[in-house]
Amino acid sequence: MHDSAFRERRRMRPVEWRAGRIIGYRLRFNLDGRPRGKAAPANICPDPNAEVWGVMYRITRRELLRLDSTEGVPGRGYRPACLIAEDIDGNQLPVVAYSAVGKPADGTPTLRYMTLLREGARAHGLPAHWLHYLDSVAHGT
Repeated sequence: MHDSAFRERRRMRPVEWRAGRIIGYRLRFNLDGRPRGKAAPANICPDPNAEVWGVMYRITRRELLRLDSTEGVPGRGYRPACLIAEDIDGNQLPVVAYSAVGKPADGTPTLRYMTLLREGARAHGLPAHWLHYLDSVAHGT
């Protein structure tokens, strides 16, 4: 996630952050965004042959509740899942990740959305193969 979305818009102040991955999940763009039909937010879905890279933030319980509310939890949309992630050094950590029931086919994320994902990934030192993958995702305008 790009710092502007996490720190500025959501007013989060993480105590720590680490680059990491969740094995057994893959990145999808199979949700309806706004405007409907013209945006496709990120989602993670189980896939035993995949991994998804991102940033793990250590936040307070109060901030977790705020994050839940910005992601529509509880209610429709994303659901939190307690998973085990691996940081870039191979250390395993418990994490909360958000996923949702998505459509069977992926949509097209906007250029703005993909730019936030790509810039956030670069700023946090995600691996080159993941940056290449994000750069390969087709986007709209």
